[in-house]
Amino acid sequence: MAKEAIYYDVIETIKAKIDDYKQLVKFRLSLTVVISSVLAYLISASWNSSLKEIMFLTLGGFFVTGASNALNEVLEKDFDKMMKRTENRPLPTGRMSVSEAVIAAGWMSVLGIVLLATLNPLAGLLGAISLVWYSFLYTPIKRISPFSVMLGAVPGALPVLIGCVAFDGRITALAILLFGIQFFWQFPHFWAIADLGRADYKKAGFKVISDKADAKTLGLQSLLYATVLLPIIFGLFAMNYIGLFNVIFLTVLTLAYMWFCNSFKKKQTRKAALQVMFSSFIYLPLFLLAMVIEQFL
Repeated sequence: MAKEAIYYDVIETIKAKIDDYKQLVKFRLSLTVVISSVLAYLISASWNSSLKEIMFLTLGGFFVTGASNALNEVLEKDFDKMMKRTENRPLPTGRMSVSEAVIAAGWMSVLGIVLLATLNPLAGLLGAISLVWYSFLYTPIKRISPFSVMLGAVPGALPVLIGCVAFDGRITALAILLFGIQFFWQFPHFWAIADLGRADYKKAGFKVISDKADAKTLGLQSLLYATVLLPIIFGLFAMNYIGLFNVIFLTVLTLAYMWFCNSFKKKQTRKAALQVMFSSFIYLPLFLLAMVIEQFL
């Protein structure tokens, strides 16, 4: 019985440590980022896709994103204690030391950048830029100015750019247009989350939204940025990256996204903000998946 108890304790300890590392790297978020990058690669490569390149892109992208998130949590550990959403992370609770998190971030950053650079040097460089920009530019400015949201949207949109570059080895018109889609998509997504967590952000001293920016203002800004997605779609069509069916489908998809943003502006309720947030979770993968399907057909 004693051996069984020890075995059980070891298993539980390992499971708890895995859960802590999943929180450190923000596993679900990192996975979402990697998926968008791989979908962008498939759009660029189509039938020329390489399983080896996809594997390197997946692992490299995950490690770079995980390292960025880990460094973000190291830098914000004292502020995470003040927010209900983040107070149970491993660093604020003391379940993981800062040195352990930094070492993990260091290994992940090296492995991630090397894997991306193996695809081509530009992919590795963009991965490194994304990590540094997110961790050491966006993260500290969150406590200074709402302009941090604009800064954060750059590394937030780099995954699709890296995905295209992983295949092409250069920044193409397609890569720029997909970057634009993911860049502008983020604003309604983030402002809905910011409105929902307004009290927490204020308590922790994060100035991601202005004190004067009420739900109506955030809803209006969300609608304006979602509207910018339409001309990018028409640009994809004009440059023959998508056909007639997809230009119609993606336009309807974007109009639905805009509708939720407009509802947020008009109703200014928690439910309306949640609808924008959940619609944003659906919008980007569905957009990219529609383009992948067209490329393979």
